[in-house]
Amino acid sequence: MRTLPELPARCRVIMDRAYEGNETRQLAFDLGLTPVVPPLSTRVEPWTYSKAWYRRRNEIERLFRRLKGFRRIFSRFDKLDTMFMAFLCFALVVEALR
Repeated sequence: MRTLPELPARCRVIMDRAYEGNETRQLAFDLGLTPVVPPLSTRVEPWTYSKAWYRRRNEIERLFRRLKGFRRIFSRFDKLDTMFMAFLCFALVVEALR
């Protein structure tokens, strides 16, 4: 079984509210990650989370939406992983220049 590489201290995983279950949060803690997810309003014992980090989730989702515009990435026409990564880097540069 492969193990995860050593992660930097205080590495966060930004999750959608649909993944706020106890099992998912505990798995993140077990892997050494800090889950950033708001609790449901019906929770008896809600926890605190970084609202500033949770707001950044929207930026990530918008980036993936823009990358889907590059059909080659979305449908993965490339057979080689290196070519796929090269085109992904190219798409990210194009997005950064917009």
